[in-house]
Amino acid sequence: MGKNRRSFIKKSALASGGIVLGANAMSASSYRKILGSNDRVRVGISGFSNRAKGALIPAFNGHSEKQNFEIVGVSDIWNRRRDEGAAFIKETTGNKIKQWENNEEMYARDKIDAVIISTADFQHALHTVQAATAKKDVYCEKPFAETMADARVGLKAVKDSGIVFQIGSQRRSGANYHAADEFIKSGKFGDIVMVEMTWNVNQPGRWRLPKLTSEIRESDTDWKRYQMNRPPAAWDPRKYLEYRLFWPYSSGIPGQWMSHQIDTVHWFSGLNHPRSVAANGGIYLWKDGRKNFDTMSAVFDYGPADDMSSGFQVTYSSRFTNSAGGTKEIYYSNGGELNLDTNKVSDNGGLTERFASAMDMQPNRLAAFNLSENAPKVVTSANTGADNMTSLHMLNWMECVRSRNTTNGPVEAGYNHSIANIMTTAALRTGLKATFDETTQDVLAGGKVFQY
Repeated sequence: MGKNRRSFIKKSALASGGIVLGANAMSASSYRKILGSNDRVRVGISGFSNRAKGALIPAFNGHSEKQNFEIVGVSDIWNRRRDEGAAFIKETTGNKIKQWENNEEMYARDKIDAVIISTADFQHALHTVQAATAKKDVYCEKPFAETMADARVGLKAVKDSGIVFQIGSQRRSGANYHAADEFIKSGKFGDIVMVEMTWNVNQPGRWRLPKLTSEIRESDTDWKRYQMNRPPAAWDPRKYLEYRLFWPYSSGIPGQWMSHQIDTVHWFSGLNHPRSVAANGGIYLWKDGRKNFDTMSAVFDYGPADDMSSGFQVTYSSRFTNSAGGTKEIYYSNGGELNLDTNKVSDNGGLTERFASAMDMQPNRLAAFNLSENAPKVVTSANTGADNMTSLHMLNWMECVRSRNTTNGPVEAGYNHSIANIMTTAALRTGLKATFDETTQDVLAGGKVFQY
């Protein structure tokens, strides 16, 4: 057993780009015990990001007392973020917490039971490998992975370790989304024939941090550790702090925004990933040195791989340059639409008597109702400081850490949205149709394996 465990750790480290944990974290004593109902769960923060400060920690604090959870330390390779994280926890909870220079040190100290991962997009799956190897339960921000190599090793680590894992796709804890899923799966909606999704803003400063990039110095952080398994590059504060604008540190729009919406397609339809993706885009307006597009559109074909005669299409578009249309998620059937912007089901576009009778068919019109009225009733702590879905998602993770049940956002959900994201990135960057090889679990562009 010991030999097998050492072999797993070695393989995980190699596959995830040379991640190394401290000797103490590898010892049998580091393997967490199943917590009793009265034991306090000690949680570490991996990466004190704006997302951690603005949503994840407030959501956590809203439930921590009742669930008997406590943040005991923060790990961040930038000294400023470590200090800010400790100060924020002190301010919001009154607790003085530990500061760790990196995740290896955090796990080697073995003072935590679980970790909230809120690091750079490309690091999520690799940091999950670290946590899973150390047997720590994980709440991980999305996207799960930006390459299939990282996605595969992350998935395997979680499955092999048996940890409780929650991907930060908070729609999966939204009452209206659960109502939509139940309605579609009941058969009352009919077959999905089309899905339209948009995410539009007019924000030239989105994902820009010019003040911080002018202040940070390479000596303040660990640039080599930051890059992990990405191609070695010279120090660049923009790629460190504005990483969402630079491939291969982030895919930008697919990883940050599309991952939320495309995940609902997988959830509602029961399909793991698209059959194919065609996409294009460009940097049409905000020419500030970024490498990821400010505008993109993608068309997805979904359906059973062995039955090309059935399925549906998904269209997704997003832009930074004009906010008209906002965020939209609309599912269509022959009988009408399910609109997750208005949270209403209606007969809009359904088959009318006029056109049905011409083909000797019956009209097909959905009965209108409000998803919110049919949503499961949920109770959450008041004044969490976070949006309701993130609060509920954090609570679901906490409860599952106790019960050892599967979370609303299991690792498979993160793996599957990563496939769709990577297929989209492949199509955007090559101009070729992207497909997925079920045997090798690789994304293909023009029949060739897509890599950065």
